[in-house]
Amino acid sequence: MQINIWSEEFGAATDEPIVLVMGSMSQGILWPDEFVGRLAAGGRRVVRYDHRDTGASDTVDFERHPYTWHDIKDDLLRVMDAHGLDSAHLVGHSAGGLLGQLVAVERPERVRTLTVIGSSPLGGGEGAVLMRALMGEPQPEGSLPEPTPEFVAFFRELIVAPPPADRREQIERMIAEQRVLHGTALPFDEDAARRLQERVYDRARSLAAVVNHRLAAAAAPGFEPVGVLDQVKAPTLVVEGTHEPAKPGHGAIIAERIPGARLLMIDGMGHTLPPEVHEELAGAVLAHTANGT
Repeated sequence: MQINIWSEEFGAATDEPIVLVMGSMSQGILWPDEFVGRLAAGGRRVVRYDHRDTGASDTVDFERHPYTWHDIKDDLLRVMDAHGLDSAHLVGHSAGGLLGQLVAVERPERVRTLTVIGSSPLGGGEGAVLMRALMGEPQPEGSLPEPTPEFVAFFRELIVAPPPADRREQIERMIAEQRVLHGTALPFDEDAARRLQERVYDRARSLAAVVNHRLAAAAAPGFEPVGVLDQVKAPTLVVEGTHEPAKPGHGAIIAERIPGARLLMIDGMGHTLPPEVHEELAGAVLAHTANGT
């Protein structure tokens, strides 16, 4: 089945290419325009895109055409192909960081450098950790750190909440989720959050289609190979916020498992990319991708 993936490009075609990979159930526009602009102004050719079943990319009838996260990973490679990129600097956020890690293991020739932001280590079983936390079950010894209590409480309520009645209610729920992911250190700009979530809502072909990402994960629970991060050859930068609510402490584990990886902790950052962190984060990515050219 042919899937059309929406993407857009910034910067000069002759500049070093960066492909931004957003997380599960998330549109590419969650890479803030200001952050993307800083990368382009720094001499980078920047590509961002919507995963299948998000934003302006095609939606899929999952019952008729089931897929797995291997297919979502292959979409990333197809985006690179469509932009004429034999290789690129991959910058992944959350589950996008998992995809970047997997591509770096499976297709090292396509990854110039890897930057992983707010993510979990490939093969760490982060999904199972989250489900146990939501169910109130104990974590086995050696499991990844679980999300913060505030994160767990919010998503427990969200699971049992009735579907939003209309656009207004849906956007309010999306803002509430963004507030939790934002963390507790930096001020939360509700007006900016509303503008972003209205944009997310209005450009989506089907907001409901994002649940297919969960079905894709269940269809191939062995998507993440275990014990392979020592095979990553690309120079790797791991970024985590000091107030990460979803995957606290996971960045240090990634950095420990990838040879030569460097860990950057950004003060105040949670699991979103607010304006307060753009300068430091963009500067770090520009420096890292310069070293890998």
